[in-house]
Amino acid sequence: MAKEPAMFQILTPDTYVTSPWKNGGGITHEIAKAETAQGWRWRLSIAEVATDGPFSRYDGMSRILTVIEGNGIDLHTPEGILQARPCKPVAFSGELPIDSRMVDGPIKDLNLIYDARLLRAEVVVLDGPCQMSIGPGWAGFLCLAGEVSVDKTPLPAMAFALADTGGVGEITLADGARGVLIRLLDLV
Repeated sequence: MAKEPAMFQILTPDTYVTSPWKNGGGITHEIAKAETAQGWRWRLSIAEVATDGPFSRYDGMSRILTVIEGNGIDLHTPEGILQARPCKPVAFSGELPIDSRMVDGPIKDLNLIYDARLLRAEVVVLDGPCQMSIGPGWAGFLCLAGEVSVDKTPLPAMAFALADTGGVGEITLADGARGVLIRLLDLV
């Protein structure tokens, strides 16, 4: 028996929840999140980083940061420097104390924060032309540039396609298109 297609919900920047950072160093645009009685399962957001400075801690959580605009950011930690460069996802613990230093100016980054005790996460940058099926688990796709469609529905630049993929969905990138695929699979 064939699985039902995934139904993508298209979220556009005007629907993201925007808030300034407490330290004044940037702005967060929350795209989506899932919560439990104990707190977040996951949260996905775009941050506009305008100044060097400390990162917020998220005890008990894991993070994957992907620079989507600008030249990058160096994350200074007690364990060394993590170099976050354009379209190169960087994973680290949410408990890690971080002091950031921008590389030649402000950046925007896509930030996935998730509970690794409950979920396995994957963040992959895709360049077109390509077409891929997504299967079981939760998935989302941020269009960075070019012609992208999800289940044959056009996805505008900086819009996010969110799907609970109990079935199968298709993401298609035309030549020159680019975006970020996020997958979360339940561990429990």
